[in-house]
Order: sequence, then C-alpha cells, then structure tokens
Amino acid sequence: MRLLSASLLLLSLSSAFAQTPPVITLHELKDAEALGAELYNDSGSTGLVLVVVRGNQVFFHGYGETAPGSHMVPTEDSVVRLCSLTKIFTADVLAKLAADGKVHLDDTLQKYAPQGAVVPENGTPITLEDLATHTSGLTREIGTAPRKTPHFTYPDYETRWHWLADAELKYAPGTQALYSNVGFDLLSDALAEAAHTSYATLLETRTLKPLQMWETTYYPSLEQCARLMQSARNEGPCTITESTEGSSGLYSTPADIVKWLHYLAGTGTSAASAQPADAHAVYLLPSTLTRQYGLDHAGKPSGIGLGWMHLGANEDISHIIEKTGGGAGFTTYIAIHPASHTALFVAATDGPPHAWQKGFNLFRASNNGLLALAGLPPLPDEPRRRAASRRIARTPRLVRVKQPRRTKRLVPVTQQSGTARTASVH
Repeated sequence: MRLLSASLLLLSLSSAFAQTPPVITLHELKDAEALGAELYNDSGSTGLVLVVVRGNQVFFHGYGETAPGSHMVPTEDSVVRLCSLTKIFTADVLAKLAADGKVHLDDTLQKYAPQGAVVPENGTPITLEDLATHTSGLTREIGTAPRKTPHFTYPDYETRWHWLADAELKYAPGTQALYSNVGFDLLSDALAEAAHTSYATLLETRTLKPLQMWETTYYPSLEQCARLMQSARNEGPCTITESTEGSSGLYSTPADIVKWLHYLAGTGTSAASAQPADAHAVYLLPSTLTRQYGLDHAGKPSGIGLGWMHLGANEDISHIIEKTGGGAGFTTYIAIHPASHTALFVAATDGPPHAWQKGFNLFRASNNGLLALAGLPPLPDEPRRRAASRRIARTPRLVRVKQPRRTKRLVPVTQQSGTARTASVH
C-alpha cells in the first residue's frame, strides 16, 4: 500500500510538472549556429544558409559549398531561389492593396481578368481570397512544362489565361483547400490589373523598394547568376522568371532576407516596417473545409492565412506562422514565432542522391530549432495513424471566416492547435 501511495504521488507530481505551461527563456542568437549545422548535416545539402532575426539582432551563417567542388562557403551575398516563398510577397501586396481599398478580398477574379477572358465557376465565383488561401478549386499546375523549359518560366501570362477558359474547378471555391501555383500567378495578374501597372513594378514599388531589397528580383544580372548557389545536379540556366512572378520566380540573398524578416516580425525601424494589420491573420480554419491537400509540409495547419500556414492556436506560446518552398534544386523556408518576436529563414541546395537522412524534415527541424531559441519544447509528433480527433477548448479569438459567403465579418471561433509531421518538399 505504501509503495502504491508513493507511486501515485510520483505520478501526480509528474502530471503536475507536465501540465506546467512552458515559459519563454530567450537564448542568444549565436546558439543558432548549432541549429544550422544540424540542418546542414541531416539534410545532406550541398550548401545551406540560415538567417535568424530578433529585435535588432541578426544571426547569419553559411554551411557547405556554394556549388559542388567550389570550396566556397555561402555568404550573405550568395543568391538563392526563393521558390514558393515568392507567394508571401504576393500576399503582402494583396494585403496592402486591400488596406488601401484598391481591391477587396471578396472581389472576383473575373473582375480583373483580361478583356474577353472566361473564369470558370463551380456554384460560386473565384475570389482573390480564394486564390490567396488555396481554396479556389484550381489545380496545382496547368500541366507539365515543355521539355527543357527553364525552372519557374512556365506558364506565362497568355498560356495560363488561355488554359483557364477551359479549366474545370475541382470543387466549389471556399469549400476545400488544394495547393495551387497557378492560382497565385493568376492572383498577381489580378493585382497588376487593379493597380494598372505590371506586377513586377507593383511589387518593387510597394514592397522591395521601401525595404531596400535591391537584390530581390525576377531579372537576375549575369553577376547575380554567377553568385547563385548550385545543387549537386544541373538544374538548368539562371534566367528571367517573370512568368511565375506570383508563385515562385523570385531570386534573393540572405542580406535582403534580413530586411524581409525584420519586416515580417515587426522589428524593423523604417516607416516601411509595418505590415497591414491583417497580413498574418487566420482567414480559414481547416475544420471548416471538407478537405485540404498540399498545405501540411511543415505540419498540420491549424489555420490558413493569405499565403501563410499557422501551426498551433494563436494564443499558444509555441504558435508558428510559416511558409514552405522548394524546386530547382532548392528547399526554402520561413517561420515566425510571434511570442518571441523571432523569425527564421533557411535555404538549402540539394546534395547527392540519398544524402538526405531518412525521415528528416527540414521544415519541422527548423520549427523546433526556432522554439529552442525561445527555450520552448519541440512541437509534438503527429501520430502516423490518424485517430478520431478530440476537440480541445480554446479561448475564443477573432478570425476571418467565410460565413456567409461573400460577406466578411469578424466572429469568435475556436482554433485547435496543430501538430507537425514529416512531409515531402513541394
């Protein structure tokens, strides 16, 4: 009986400790060097760059080589492909135009279509918000690019709008989520039409120039291309990528990304350092959708924003806002930890075949490293077998929802925490 009582006491104490809410204990950013080394070694990358910002502090480190056999460590001036991180620049422009009243999130894509162009419907029209939240019903791609087409140069403006006329939506807009690259390219087309200028000019005017991101571009010079990091295989030419300017075409450097992370984390000092209030808001809860596909590369999302995914409820101390990217020999990632005002960027080039450690997920490992810098435990593993989910009561918060359709209002909803799992790069 005494042994049983002692065991019960120890069990109750363990339970009490386990239920103790975690507390932020900030570590110095220099500790991120070990994180970068782990990401580099486990990913089997040819080269990797890591940037972390917090307040006015900045950490940068390069690992490996800029190209196989170069013996040159990546620097802050090394050029990287941002891949799908391009989408959060497009979402930033959307949020700014919406804040200015130049567009509205419930504007239809048809409103900004070229003259005579047809935008398909499936019970309801596609809106700008549908495009930004991957709920438009459009497919991921319009098809396979012609052979030997350079990365991120297909489809161009004419090709995608011609394709759209005969496209069939997979579902009614706003009811499911399916990751769509062509959706973000159409979104950038719509924003350019609303602003009566080219999208590249719009992005430069509203975002890149105010933040002095001089090397973030769709039009790399020969000198910039010479600084482009290379993977273990030939990924084709470094070339103009304006054809996919909304979804994936941007080039940048770690030095420019420092400015971008300060802006995203709200720690910049210039007048251009404040994003619109709703830029990082949750616009949809996955629980309100009948299905979601392609949004969980860094973990099962608890909320869907304008280009962003949310891991964990907003009031959780471990809540992370993230965006993944990949392609053309690169894997890229940005994660923001609002509770510690810390943001992280990582870009890694592919290494030799099978160099990637089995089961390793660069996105999840980056999330856990970001939390570790705040003295917080890693995100919990998601069970391999899906059990019936149990709803956990959360403090109501204001989240944008689509109810009723086409009428936006702020209502209190309950958001569940999300958990991360290993997934393939997209």
